[in-house]
Amino acid sequence: MTTDTQLSVALVTLGCTRNEVDSEELAGRLAAGGFRLVADATEADTVVVNTCGFVEQAKKDSVDTLLEAADLKETGKAQAVVAVGCMAERYGKELADSLPEADAVLGFDDYPDIASKLRAIVNGEAHHPHTPQDRRLLLPISPVERDATAVSTPGFDDLRARLDDGPWAPLKLASGCDRRCTFCAIPTFRGSFVSRRPSDVLHEAQWLARQGVKELFLVSENSTSYGKDLGDLRLLETLLPELAAVDGVERVRVSYLQPAETRPGLIEAIAGTPGVVPYFDLSFQHASHAVLRRMKRFGDPESFLGLLDRVRALAPTAGVRSNVIVGFPGETEQDLEILCDFLVAARLDVTGVFGYSDEDGTEAAGFDESLKLDEDEVRARFEHVQSLVEELNSQRAEERIGEYVDVLVESTDEGVVGRAAHQGPEVDGTTALLGSPAAVGDIVRAEVVATDGVDLIAKAV
Repeated sequence: MTTDTQLSVALVTLGCTRNEVDSEELAGRLAAGGFRLVADATEADTVVVNTCGFVEQAKKDSVDTLLEAADLKETGKAQAVVAVGCMAERYGKELADSLPEADAVLGFDDYPDIASKLRAIVNGEAHHPHTPQDRRLLLPISPVERDATAVSTPGFDDLRARLDDGPWAPLKLASGCDRRCTFCAIPTFRGSFVSRRPSDVLHEAQWLARQGVKELFLVSENSTSYGKDLGDLRLLETLLPELAAVDGVERVRVSYLQPAETRPGLIEAIAGTPGVVPYFDLSFQHASHAVLRRMKRFGDPESFLGLLDRVRALAPTAGVRSNVIVGFPGETEQDLEILCDFLVAARLDVTGVFGYSDEDGTEAAGFDESLKLDEDEVRARFEHVQSLVEELNSQRAEERIGEYVDVLVESTDEGVVGRAAHQGPEVDGTTALLGSPAAVGDIVRAEVVATDGVDLIAKAV
């Protein structure tokens, strides 16, 4: 097929960095199947929206994006709009019935032959969406397997096509989750935990480095579980030095650590391996033992603060971020006070705050209604904790004034802006560099001289 007759496709990605990897794997398959990738949806013959089904706002954003894409069939050149991703998998036929503007809703099992399915949809063939089932009861969704010999051939591009030329990229460690947190529906549509083979992760890291990637951002639903299904729970500790040694890679970052599973050896590997940034994405979710037990999680302020002490003993300037849920069923004012006291003591760099709401298919949604707080109370608690963490996170940033940081430059459009080692991509703030003519992809040593909320201002040295 010639370039002139190729169908063009734009992928629009919503949600987390794991979705970004999925989109690039879909893009690789579509390119290998004869589609031409374009960045602008208004210029595409087909638009594929990789949806997020995590919380209510994310689902609303996904629907809005699908409707906007569907409008392009009238105002642009789009011939078809297709929904993929977590929301499509989670709701399947229900989403298709309620959103006729989308030409098809594809589930995860449609990914291997996405190109042929998309071409058939453009040609007017009807696609019958799946009826959602609990993925934990089906075969797990395996991450894309990579041929170890393919990294030295152009054929490796068939398995992933970069949709962003920035200096960092997500790299998937695993898919799915075996935990049964009562507030979370992810295992029901992402399936059981499946680790990728270390050799596959390493070969993809080498390929990304050849694409100019300087920072690898390791992603999964639970990185502390990596290797358990391969018979070695310490695989991540041995993999990190190998990833950091990849030619062209300047730093490696690990995301999503389960506090109750964060073992001393893993802390030492993250804090002490050259090339691995001392960054700890610890999903505390709450601090009250009583609330955590209703969440089917483990911990309390003492154990969490002890974990942070161990981290900072090895890496005093380590970056630490977390997420918390307020207004969970049965949360008392005393529980909320325990959480707030913990946040004050924890000195986190960034804290995401979520107000509880029932999620379809979760255990918590079925809790006795007498345990559930009304929406106004949840909102009030959310606003209280959100205000607190904004102040605390700003104070933590101010503590970094005088520190020397290594900044990965990501933009030079309006001044030189990047991220220090303690700042994860997209959600942890940025560092603006003064006195540096650096280019995107450079790593610049700088002294922090001021702050703006969680953002830093640093002078190149």
